[in-house]
Amino acid sequence: MALAPHTPAYRRRWIPACAGMTKVVAAVAALFSSTIAAAQPQPAPKLIVVIAVDQFSADLFAEYRGMVTGGLARLSQGVVFPSGYQAQAATETCPGHATILTGVHSGRAGVIANNWFNLDVARADKRVYCAEDPAVPGTESGGGKYAPSPVHLLVPTLGQAMKARDPRTQVVAVAGKDRAAIMMAGAGADETLWLAPTGLTSYRGTELSPLAKTAAGVIANAIAAEGKALDLPVQCAARDIPIALPQGGSVGTGRFARPAGNFRAFLASPQADGAVLATAAALRADRKMGEGTATDLLIVGLSATDYVGHAFGTEGAEMCQQILSLDRDLGDFFKRLDATGIDYAVALTADHGGHDLPERLVQNAIPAERVDPALAPSVLGKAVADKLGLGVDPLLYGDGPFGDFYLSRALSPAQRSAALAELRAQLAAHRQVEAVFTADELKAHPVSRRSPELWSVKDRLRASFHPDRSGDLIVALKPRVTPIPETGVGYVATHGSVWDYDRRVPMLFWRKGLAGFEQPNPVMTVDILPTLAALIGLPIDPAQTDGRCLDLVSGPATSCP
Repeated sequence: MALAPHTPAYRRRWIPACAGMTKVVAAVAALFSSTIAAAQPQPAPKLIVVIAVDQFSADLFAEYRGMVTGGLARLSQGVVFPSGYQAQAATETCPGHATILTGVHSGRAGVIANNWFNLDVARADKRVYCAEDPAVPGTESGGGKYAPSPVHLLVPTLGQAMKARDPRTQVVAVAGKDRAAIMMAGAGADETLWLAPTGLTSYRGTELSPLAKTAAGVIANAIAAEGKALDLPVQCAARDIPIALPQGGSVGTGRFARPAGNFRAFLASPQADGAVLATAAALRADRKMGEGTATDLLIVGLSATDYVGHAFGTEGAEMCQQILSLDRDLGDFFKRLDATGIDYAVALTADHGGHDLPERLVQNAIPAERVDPALAPSVLGKAVADKLGLGVDPLLYGDGPFGDFYLSRALSPAQRSAALAELRAQLAAHRQVEAVFTADELKAHPVSRRSPELWSVKDRLRASFHPDRSGDLIVALKPRVTPIPETGVGYVATHGSVWDYDRRVPMLFWRKGLAGFEQPNPVMTVDILPTLAALIGLPIDPAQTDGRCLDLVSGPATSCP
């Protein structure tokens, strides 16, 4: 049975039996229920809350806007930009989160993808995860064997700028994924936390705060418990249609039942976002964020929508349940903040959009298909090496059948030139490939200053490009080509394309007393930092941002400098 977040049964989910936690809960509840005496309006809010909902596309926002009644409904009555853009081509988690609180496109931030290759790295594993430090001895990029780090983020975040202005500023980030928390918080945050099989974790060698330890224990107990099937809300009935998968099984009718101890299934359930929001609220209370002399920054990364989208697609009963649960949990979170009396402002957006699985799209008469396995870098590289007689294996490195491709350093200049030409020719001739560019071509192409809906494919790829990290060839697939060649239960759909269904995200702002309005014209996630900076009177050098301040005041006055 689905539990509404305002019910005692729902709240008991996060209350352990131990007496120590009872005291913590009592203290937190006291803080939540206290009323701060009304004061004269301040020029800046005391607390900035930035929320990123992973894979929450503009399409999903529009689809469910008329159904929500909780937190998303509140934000929909604020200042609404329904046509926000993650303008760059790399519509993945790490690049997307890197734009939100840096104010620069992902290439400029140095975060070109979730993973890229550095053939000069000392370790045998040449793949680099965006939120790791590959220089740490004994690490690998995958399988949890990496050392989490913000070292690849080349620009400062809003939190770093706020702390530089006033060291009393507190910056706390908690998220479902490490790369979400790390890319939005940057270096030097007071706490940077993310979900783990142990409940919560942070950087290697970091001692969790007492409150974080308590929260971790509560979440670990929830992971260890069996997840009961949820009741299907009546609003989701029309989406409760099974979609058969090519390799067996189906999606579309799930209820989030999960076996005890299955962390992956926990992440791909509404319960994960509830855990993150409960932790964020408890950390705010424990630290008294928003109650001091400086403006504080609370960063929340909600990842369940992305895990649900990957596991089940974007249009089934599963996503419907997830969005309605997210709406309820956000509503509960905001009510807890309301009860403090703190003057807080909220910004909510997403790191990227999403694309439904092709089997459901085809069923609905929308042309879509899965990628040809021949486009995998390993397959393509072998074909070219064999044709040219190069004797190099592997010839080509890449994290998937699109994006950045890297040629082996074992090639002579003549071999490299021949391989590059052959690879480009084969890719350009493939019916599923939209465009192929060399690194030199993108390096010479200026970053577009036009409105993001007018950007060419080359413009989009350029915004994700970094000369020291991007591949020798950068590949874009045609629309509605899902870059998963074969699928089964657990991974059926994805994102990452250059197309607007992956680029467009909502951008929502709310503050008590702020008159709501809607601006349908295109804006970009890089606009969020200068907008929030203006709200708290933090000067921003225009040369250090790719964005612009968005006026949050309806009428002749302005919130921008």
